[in-house]
Amino acid sequence: MKENELKDKPTEKLKTELSVIKMITGALIGILALLFAVNLYGLIWRENNSAFIAGMFVAFSLSAILPMQFSNMKKIKTELKIREGTN
Repeated sequence: MKENELKDKPTEKLKTELSVIKMITGALIGILALLFAVNLYGLIWRENNSAFIAGMFVAFSLSAILPMQFSNMKKIKTELKIREGTN
């Protein structure tokens, strides 16, 4: 997300985007935790491990999205704090 894009958007839109990003990130964390748990269970207790190993790779790959989401949230929060300080 570019800094100029944030400056051009109204405050209400930024607040809405922040809440949407928080909701999506929370859902992603929940789904990834469930995916990790199911795959870990399968690796420990099941004989055919190939599907569970592939599932772990999927979970690790999808977890790479989280730092980007947290970075976007931080940028939006910073822009909102700047706007509060100037008003």
